[in-house]
Amino acid sequence: MIGSGAFGGWTALHLAGLGAQVTLIDSWGAGNPRSSSGGETRVIRAIYGPDRVYVEMVKRAYELWDRIGASSGEPLYVETGALWMHRKDDAYVRSSVPILQEFGFPVDHLTIADAARRYPQIDFRGVHSVWLERRAGALSARRACGVVRDAFEKAGGSYRMGRVKPGPIVSGSMTSLQLGDGSRVEADGFVFACGPWLGTLFPDVIGDGVHPTRQEVYYFGTPAGSERYLPSHLPIWIDFGERIVYGLPDTHGRGLKIADDTRGEPIDPTSANRTPSAAGILRARHVLAERFPELAKAPLVAAEVCQYENSPDGHLIIDRHPEAGNVWLIGGGSGHGFKLSPAVGEMTAQMILSGKDVPKLFRLERLQNAVHKTQFESK
Repeated sequence: MIGSGAFGGWTALHLAGLGAQVTLIDSWGAGNPRSSSGGETRVIRAIYGPDRVYVEMVKRAYELWDRIGASSGEPLYVETGALWMHRKDDAYVRSSVPILQEFGFPVDHLTIADAARRYPQIDFRGVHSVWLERRAGALSARRACGVVRDAFEKAGGSYRMGRVKPGPIVSGSMTSLQLGDGSRVEADGFVFACGPWLGTLFPDVIGDGVHPTRQEVYYFGTPAGSERYLPSHLPIWIDFGERIVYGLPDTHGRGLKIADDTRGEPIDPTSANRTPSAAGILRARHVLAERFPELAKAPLVAAEVCQYENSPDGHLIIDRHPEAGNVWLIGGGSGHGFKLSPAVGEMTAQMILSGKDVPKLFRLERLQNAVHKTQFESK
């Protein structure tokens, strides 16, 4: 198993739980700052428009997140709810409601007046529709990767650090990997969950089917002694305007988190300088002034530069290598994969060991028209 981020760690844990002997390898460690699974927090929510398969996966993911948090003694999830604020059409949320109700996820359609009474710290000017997804919240990202890795080792798995180069494919299979120190690792099967590096490792199969983009995250300080920005008083919020901007309440004493979901510039995840940009900070401050006037001049207390690993259509990639039946490729988290990772790992492990079919939505064949393009076209 190559990659100990969210997808790789959970897949390794499920494989070990099904009786496989698994070695998990990562270049810089679980949840490291270069990975797509690093950083402080991620959102977990179930609104996915008409994409029923994702709602089903979120339901299973909640169960597995709760289970590992309870077994480790480290709660990894803080329930906050998620406030969906639309300046124009809210068809995306409305199309989700019947599916959410079927899977037991409560969602409320609030009037603007009711939303303003509930959340006086938010200025709702320009917003025409508000929905509250009650069961949504924040996951501890970097910490969760470490918890999953520890559970994997406790289950009998072997974990090591190393730089990996895929071995040659001969007669429809791969027999070994080459590590950076010159050694080789032999196995019956190989799973590559290498996040933003997946296209680089497999240029002929993935290529631009995984396109890493630079995404900046900011934390702004809240007023001393104020509880208005804690999870008990402020939900996760998503503002659908010219750009999709979202934020999290002060879940770990880091301040109010703000991030722009708009796909950023291309990034080299290995060598990129992770310093936040002046333009990005300025855009975040504009959001603060508009939506959280009390924080218009709040200090920037922390920042992170991470990346999305976008697929052309935003859907996950979970499939066999087309030329090697014992090689599996997992990726294309596209900014929404972390929450799903327990279910992704379970699904992948079952496909590898039990022959469970790959959902058509996640198959590599859909990328055939995209991987050879020289210019990536985002969703």
